[in-house]
Amino acid sequence: MHREFIELLEANAEHAETHKSKFDDVQDSQEPDVVTVCCSDSRVLQDHMWGNDEPGRIFTCGNIGNRVVQRTDAGDVVSGDVLYPVAHTGTETVVVVGHTGCGAVTATYDELTDGLSEPDGISHCLELLKPHLEPGVELLPDDVDRAAAINRLVEYNVDRQVEFLAESDDIPATVDVIGVVYDFQDVYSGNRGEVHVINVDGETDVDALREEHPDLESRIERRWEY
Repeated sequence: MHREFIELLEANAEHAETHKSKFDDVQDSQEPDVVTVCCSDSRVLQDHMWGNDEPGRIFTCGNIGNRVVQRTDAGDVVSGDVLYPVAHTGTETVVVVGHTGCGAVTATYDELTDGLSEPDGISHCLELLKPHLEPGVELLPDDVDRAAAINRLVEYNVDRQVEFLAESDDIPATVDVIGVVYDFQDVYSGNRGEVHVINVDGETDVDALREEHPDLESRIERRWEY
C-alpha cells in the first residue's frame, strides 16, 4: 500500500473524530449558502481557502479551468454540477474561482497560439475553454511576457464564465455571481493564498465595485482591464 494513501487515511481518522457531530443537521438534505466553481489544481485548496470545515455550507465544484459550461446536443449550457444547487437547494450565490498561473488557461493559450497534442479527455476540456479565451488572446499586448499573458487570461476567463452564468436563463436574476482570483504567486497585493474579487454580476470596474460593495473594498482588485 502506498504510504501517501495511508497518510490520507490517518488524516481522515482525525477528520472523522472532529466532524462526527457536524453531520447531524445535513444527513438527509443540504441547503448550501454558496456554490464555488474552482479549477482542478492541487494548489487550489477549494474549501480550505475559505476556512470552511462545516459540512453543508459550500457546494464545491472543480474542473479544468473553473468552467461553468457544459456542451450538450442542445448547445452550451450551464454545467449540471454548478446548476444543481441553484436549481434544487436554494443556493443564491455562485463564486467562480480562477487562480494565478492556471495550467488550463496556459494549455488553452498554447493551443490557440501554437497547437497542442493532448489526450481526448483533456482536449475536450480545452475545447470548452477555447471560444471563451480566444478573444482575450487577441487582445494581449504584443510585448507581454508569457507569465503575464497567462495571468491576464486568468482574469479574462473568470469574466467570461461569470458572463455565461449571468446571461443564462437557468440562473435566476436573484442569484449573485461573483468572480475571484486565488493568488499564490504574488501577482496581486496582499498575502499568498488571498482571494481577490474582480467581478460582481458582470461589473469589473474596480472603482465602481468598491463604491457599490464597500464591505469588499479591501479584496477588490484587478490587474488588467479589457
